[in-house]
Amino acid sequence: MSRLRLHAEHHLVDRIGWLRAAVLGANDGIVSTASLIVGVAAAEVAQSAILIAGIAGLVAGAMSMAAGEYVSVSSQSDTERADLARERTELRDNAELELDELTEIYVKRGVDQALARQVAQQLTMKDALAAHARDELGISAATAARPVQAALTSAASFSVGAAMPLLMVVLSPAGALAPIVSGASLVFLALLGAIGARAGGAHVVRATARVMFWGALAMALTAGIGKLVSAIV
Repeated sequence: MSRLRLHAEHHLVDRIGWLRAAVLGANDGIVSTASLIVGVAAAEVAQSAILIAGIAGLVAGAMSMAAGEYVSVSSQSDTERADLARERTELRDNAELELDELTEIYVKRGVDQALARQVAQQLTMKDALAAHARDELGISAATAARPVQAALTSAASFSVGAAMPLLMVVLSPAGALAPIVSGASLVFLALLGAIGARAGGAHVVRATARVMFWGALAMALTAGIGKLVSAIV
């Protein structure tokens, strides 16, 4: 058996599609819903009204995330398909020029000219379009756009994230709702930042501090606006 089969590697870039959507969705779910709850609570309305606002925010946010991710990633997918179609045409009409182009790519990466030509020829014989997609266009199976996966992941992760501050509304006494929701949401954001960083191989402390800072800023601004609007109205 080949030593490479015994030494299978699992790269973090394989997770980039779903990990980005999941972290973004959960983070947005916590920050936007907690900010909405804190902002409404700052206006000193009934706890039931705060809960209704939070639930509405969860549903609207999940749908918005799903639609936004689907449209955005679909645009990326359309671009990839257009590039592949153009490359397919060029391979059909200018095969020799495309072989020269692939050879030059390998030469620029440090491969000897003769060896680069040999590699380009062998990869072209096996699957010319795949070779150009990967080495010329930068399109691979790990990073290819998946609109439906991104949309479902974003909606689900947003809902999970938004459910956390909503749970705090149910469990908190009316008089301490805003500080409890704020504090708990910052803890949730810290956990999310740490989990996302670990899954993606990033720096845990830096990622955690980043999400906590922006979450705290969003809640503080929303609470201030809620207080101001309440005083005016």
